[in-house]
Amino acid sequence: MLPENKFKQIYNPKSNRLKNYDYSNNWWYFITICTKDRENYFGEILDGKMVLNEFWKIIENEIKNIDNYNDFWFVDEFVIMPNHLHIIIIIEWYDLCRDNSWIVSTYTDKSWIVSTNMLNRRNMLIPKIIWKFKMLTSKHINILKKSIWNQLWQPNYYDRIIRNEDELKKIRKYILENPLKWEFDQNNDENIFI
Repeated sequence: MLPENKFKQIYNPKSNRLKNYDYSNNWWYFITICTKDRENYFGEILDGKMVLNEFWKIIENEIKNIDNYNDFWFVDEFVIMPNHLHIIIIIEWYDLCRDNSWIVSTYTDKSWIVSTNMLNRRNMLIPKIIWKFKMLTSKHINILKKSIWNQLWQPNYYDRIIRNEDELKKIRKYILENPLKWEFDQNNDENIFI
């Protein structure tokens, strides 16, 4: 007889999400997604600059496409590194007004009507955004590589709920300067045992 939890961490990895936090709240989220086994799929860093390959463009296009997943979230800043990426995703549900089964929202000069069912489904938009991003990028890269199945991403990702404007500025700076600091990056294979 197998131990009860033998495969739990393999097939159902522990979540990094903050317990009891609603990841569909209006807020700024700092996300880091790593490739499977930290493989350098997207290029290399030379002299503090990212040297790109054909996969990098797929990742960049899909990051920019996150804004099109829905009208209530968008990408603020991002960087693609050889084996991971950093991204700030902003969720903004403007002027929410509940009227029985509908929510009316005004976003700058546009208006939308959104079913409350959308908000009630687990209220975990960030994980859903990341899942969709991973699925689409994996699909496009596998098509380009002409492979049936190649896992591109680690099963999980890291997130941080940005606490305030000062922290936002520091994270933006970190993202922009990330290629310059690649030789010290913990995701760089050369630093794995440091």
